[in-house]
Amino acid sequence: MNDLDGSRFSMLRVLVRHADTTVVRLPTEVDYDNASDIGARCQDLIREGCATLVLDASDVHYLDSSGVSMIITLSRALDNHAGTLRLAALSDHYQQVWRLLGLDTLLPVFPTVHAALSRGTGACATSRSHSTTLEPETRSNGM
Repeated sequence: MNDLDGSRFSMLRVLVRHADTTVVRLPTEVDYDNASDIGARCQDLIREGCATLVLDASDVHYLDSSGVSMIITLSRALDNHAGTLRLAALSDHYQQVWRLLGLDTLLPVFPTVHAALSRGTGACATSRSHSTTLEPETRSNGM
């Protein structure tokens, strides 16, 4: 896949942003090459007031240790802001890895975004979604 199709190099796709809850879809690969940029974009969302961040991993086909580390760092950042990170729709393979690493006790994986939103306030469960792609240096509307 190339840079133009938005799969490999687009960092995040914001699916829902309502009140203090944001749902973002991770790219197909979360690795050494892009994990720090993804983490930085999510940190921006936290600084902008996001208290519940749902990471939709439904498109993730490759997740390396840099990606795992970024997710743990985000979880800690949200904890420090009295917020919550929720990981949703991780593939069976990576759910098994998650469990083997013992990370399921730190950050449980929800089967769907809807399930992740339903836990707690569910503020976004009924809101209309919109898509925004956050790229490394600019934010643009659309997909």
